[in-house]
Amino acid sequence: MNCSPVWMRKGATDSRHWKCTASYSWRGRRVGRIVIAAWLTGATPWAVLPATAGHQGHEHAPSNAVHDTTGSAYPVPGAPFQVVLSKKESSGSGGMWDQALADASVQTVVETFTFMLEHRMDYPRFDESLKKNLLEQVVIEPAVFNEEGKEFPFLVTRTKVPGRVKLLISGSSLKSKGYLHHPDRLAPVLAREFQWVISKADTAPKPKTFLAERALTQAPIRSDQEILAMSGDERVRLLQQLFETYLKTVDEQKSLEGQPFYEVGATTLAQPAQPDSTIKLYDIRIREALQKIVREPYFAERTPQAVRSLLNGKIWNVAFAKIDQRDWATRTRVVPEDKAVLVGAAERRIQPATVLVNLHRSAQPDDPFYGETKGLPMGALSPDQLARVIALEIQQNVVEKSMTGHVAQDALTAPK
Repeated sequence: MNCSPVWMRKGATDSRHWKCTASYSWRGRRVGRIVIAAWLTGATPWAVLPATAGHQGHEHAPSNAVHDTTGSAYPVPGAPFQVVLSKKESSGSGGMWDQALADASVQTVVETFTFMLEHRMDYPRFDESLKKNLLEQVVIEPAVFNEEGKEFPFLVTRTKVPGRVKLLISGSSLKSKGYLHHPDRLAPVLAREFQWVISKADTAPKPKTFLAERALTQAPIRSDQEILAMSGDERVRLLQQLFETYLKTVDEQKSLEGQPFYEVGATTLAQPAQPDSTIKLYDIRIREALQKIVREPYFAERTPQAVRSLLNGKIWNVAFAKIDQRDWATRTRVVPEDKAVLVGAAERRIQPATVLVNLHRSAQPDDPFYGETKGLPMGALSPDQLARVIALEIQQNVVEKSMTGHVAQDALTAPK
């Protein structure tokens, strides 16, 4: 480490601190070089590293939320963006940054990005975002909330500059999830966020998905009380009736047409005999899985919301899809409240929901259904496995997204 004294004025007195340049490593690898400024009194180096962030954060404020991105900025060696430690107060706790948490958060994030830069070919989404210069800043805040007040560990927000975004990281989440001082744990998690960096930065026109025509008034939906009183076989018969009216299992985007498929339990793709063979195959698997959900007592006990949602009108589409630009394995999309429709003879007001299963993706360790998939791609799951995956997806996401007015395909929309 090479160090030299630097005089700085702090308040009314002159103080001397040391400016040091050092190499550091992670897990036996040389990761990069950092500049450390430490007061002679022994203050934590990371607490006094600021390079001016300027006022760009205000000039390029996100278009869909307001986040204060002023604060101390820290370079990442070799990266076109900086890591900014926000000066904002934590809206979750009402307090300022805890200094120890702030220092540890910056150090961990910088080390993680430095490692990812040295191994960028292992993180294709991250590499793509660097090549296209999509990321304007990485901002660490005490806690991160979207415009609806929901807390997130990470959040990608658009800026007023088309094609550029900010990545917000919650310091409190880094601590609670055990990522502080563990770049090895944070790197794969952070890398997954770059699918959203690419998505939010994309301003190209997107194909629109239209809900297929459905016999809504004839849909024989039932109340939750009626559904609970039914036997498993009665629920299956009701499900069959819904298949004939409004509940669809076919990929309406036709992303599977002519695409290869997985045999159950396989990890290699097989070519279809006909252009629509893959569509038909997965249509059958999805319907078998849905029948298991409504029939078997296991689901009524463990995921009752999934059973009710399939039969009370909330779910309109459950389908496989091939969406290469997304790293998620399953996704629930709910139309906003102002686009709700009336369904059934009683004209029940419904926000239609779609559950998509991404054909080529595998579950990640933090997915609730990770243990059910045995490491297989989603398209290789058996109907039994698929039933548990879909049930957990519905159980955890449909009600929450309906109540918050989650906009369908929000990630696919271009900035206004």
